Amino acid sequence: MALSSSNLLLVKSQNSLYSSSNPTIYFKRSTSSVPQQPWLPAETRVRVRPISLSIINARTDDRKEDIVIIGAGIAGLATAVSLQRLGIRTLVLEQAESLRTGGTSLTLFKNGWKALDAIGVGNDLRTQFLEIQGMVVKSEDGRELRSFRFKDEDESQEVRAVERRVLLETLASKLPPDAISFSSKLANIERSENGETMLELEDGIRISAKILIACDGVRSPVAKWMGFPEPNYVGHCAFRGLAYFPQGQPFEPKVNYIYGRGVRAGYVPVSETKVYWFICYNSSSPGPKVTDPSILRQQAEQLVRNWPTDLINLIKLTPDNTIIRSSLVDRWLWPSISPPASTGSIVLVGDAWHPMTPNLGQGGCCALEDSIVLTKKLTEAIKYKRISVEDALKAYETERWPRIFPLTLRAYLVGALLQWDNPVICSLRDNIIVPKLVRLGPILEHTNFEFEPL
Repeated sequence: MALSSSNLLLVKSQNSLYSSSNPTIYFKRSTSSVPQQPWLPAETRVRVRPISLSIINARTDDRKEDIVIIGAGIAGLATAVSLQRLGIRTLVLEQAESLRTGGTSLTLFKNGWKALDAIGVGNDLRTQFLEIQGMVVKSEDGRELRSFRFKDEDESQEVRAVERRVLLETLASKLPPDAISFSSKLANIERSENGETMLELEDGIRISAKILIACDGVRSPVAKWMGFPEPNYVGHCAFRGLAYFPQGQPFEPKVNYIYGRGVRAGYVPVSETKVYWFICYNSSSPGPKVTDPSILRQQAEQLVRNWPTDLINLIKLTPDNTIIRSSLVDRWLWPSISPPASTGSIVLVGDAWHPMTPNLGQGGCCALEDSIVLTKKLTEAIKYKRISVEDALKAYETERWPRIFPLTLRAYLVGALLQWDNPVICSLRDNIIVPKLVRLGPILEHTNFEFEPL
């Protein structure tokens, strides 16, 4: 059994305070030598320690949880909401002080929306974001190469660009206010003699979990000690931003792609006032980390300075807090070579297991799919006792791997082809391949993913 509400409230008073009158107020735990009252905010200074795995004896004062989810991103929150819909409570540990709502948006296709409907938040989100009708492909000089309408190829297709912030807040709103513990950064993982997983947080709190679901992102510490290599840099970096039009944005509901030599860009309306854009470019290395918005803006504009003015204007109209640059990475899950997605009662979900490049728009969609499949497998073990937890986690991996591995490879190949910088090949692409050979149907085939409702 998970901790009762009163116990959870006590737990959060040690780490992040929950007030029933204001469920969004959280304070960091103090490390001062002066005793702190739990209702008084105080700053925390923490010491970073490497995560290790060992066998220990559980202490009698360790907190106990049935299911702990590490990471309050898309995968973590979707999994928590999915399990809750079937009556299974979880505790979500998030290292940040609040939801990580920075960044821009992600495009969700029909498989993503089916998952959101199964979780119970699809209709909450549809009303806030435009449905995208089709796509247009142009050359860097503005010449239209090809256009498509999504429903001409697939009447059931549904495409919308969703703000990451809104998606996370909507998922979090479906959980009890004490379900997420913020400022809870993992320091060590230990295996207890009874088979449970002991988690030690940087503030010293120890939690014993019967099941651990790691949704801790591309650089997952849990994946690392499970034997997974660091994600592979694919040779491209991307600028992203969310332009804001207070009087209303002027674009039709279409995805606009622009192809150059070693550089490509795109933009898509998100809502009546916001437009998401990206610029992907070749780079031999990820380069130094840059966070200064003025520098990022200048670098992005330089890459496309002679391109259509619509793109330049979008960059200029992007608020500082929504412009980012990141390196693109993936991980190929080779059969019989890559480590398994689960060990004992510990399992990886989303980017922690299968980071992929965004070239197919399937990273977020696959994380949502993961949450549905894992929930169904765990329900078989926890509620109906038909299989063991270990077998449930292995069944999740067995079902998901044939879906994930081909998508990761396909996303990589699409990116490699679109990042050509050879002038002859680019000319063939712009004059023959895209205008005469590309068909939309095969491009959207990977969005056909069926599953039964929760």
